[in-house]
Amino acid sequence: MIDLSKISKKELGKLFDHSVLPKQTTEEEIRSGCKEAIQYNCAAFYSASPYWTPIVKEELAGTDILIGSGIDFPFGMSPVELKVAETEYAVKAGCTVLDMVVNIGAIKAKRYDITRAEIEAFKKAAKGVITKVILEVCYLKDDEIRKVCEIIKEVGIDYAKTSTGQFEGPTMQQFLVMKNTLEGSNVKLKVSGVKFPRPQNAYVFIMAGAELIGTRSAPEIIDGFEMMKEIGLIK
Repeated sequence: MIDLSKISKKELGKLFDHSVLPKQTTEEEIRSGCKEAIQYNCAAFYSASPYWTPIVKEELAGTDILIGSGIDFPFGMSPVELKVAETEYAVKAGCTVLDMVVNIGAIKAKRYDITRAEIEAFKKAAKGVITKVILEVCYLKDDEIRKVCEIIKEVGIDYAKTSTGQFEGPTMQQFLVMKNTLEGSNVKLKVSGVKFPRPQNAYVFIMAGAELIGTRSAPEIIDGFEMMKEIGLIK
């Protein structure tokens, strides 16, 4: 787990994927979000769709910040073939990291064959780009979370992600189900949908084992780091 007591503010930025996701987002807001990601040394910047990828690629040129996009975001209900097409489009556009939403309806119906098929197809279509699979755990039972994480582990996805951030975020109990299921594997954990009060909640998930926090509030959370030290949450 990451020891926050030994990390600098600049290093701290690499624990965050910054994003601008609303449907009404403008080009100016995408460019501004990219500039914030650079200022705070974030791991990645995400838009909700590969539509924005050329602009993100332009803004992040010359940096080590990953170019991210959601795939079938935020609902995840598209057939496998459409998820594959969107993934291929995103890779061609220049994305270097992709977060794909699994089909919650299929999981609730215990159609894990569909879950496996879409995760396998996503990984293949990503062609070596970093892959993250979003569970949207607020709609899942613990046994469903475990099953999807097992599939993620078996397929060899890079990250299991709790949520899109568009609905309810994860509870700590749900996060720990994911962590315990993936223990001993190479799959890392990303938390999105961190709710208020954001700085302390985000850091608690990191302290519990999250390697990344996906958020539209990376500047707020990073700027709150010293306050967390001051109140004793971080030693």
